[in-house]
Amino acid sequence: MHAHIQEAVSPTKTALWSGRVISALSILFLVFDGAMKVIKESHVLAAAAELGFPQNSMVWIGALLLACTLLYAIPRTAILGAVLLTGYLGGAVVTNVRVSHPVFECIFPVIFGILVWGGLFLRDPLLREMIPFRKERKS
Repeated sequence: MHAHIQEAVSPTKTALWSGRVISALSILFLVFDGAMKVIKESHVLAAAAELGFPQNSMVWIGALLLACTLLYAIPRTAILGAVLLTGYLGGAVVTNVRVSHPVFECIFPVIFGILVWGGLFLRDPLLREMIPFRKERKS
């Protein structure tokens, strides 16, 4: 059955490579963001204080982000990683809304979540089978 699904919804080379590029760029950004939190970069600590987070929580938040990103980067666990990253990014939305940040800062994590899922959708035939986009039939 698994081979049949992959044959039925196998992405085109363009979709596959587009998904890989989008996913790779997402992973690079998330690793950078997580690493900056783990090493307690000064700008990150200032932003954390503005958001009401204690400085010592940044290492744990960064480690959590890195762990979720690692799961996303591994093909066998990519969907689990995307689900966990969605939760993480949802927390970022709520945090930005809570402190009344401008609209773009509030929706940036949503945009990023769309990129995470979009990259995965383009490269993963099983996800494409679970969430099919279908053309309307002509009458």
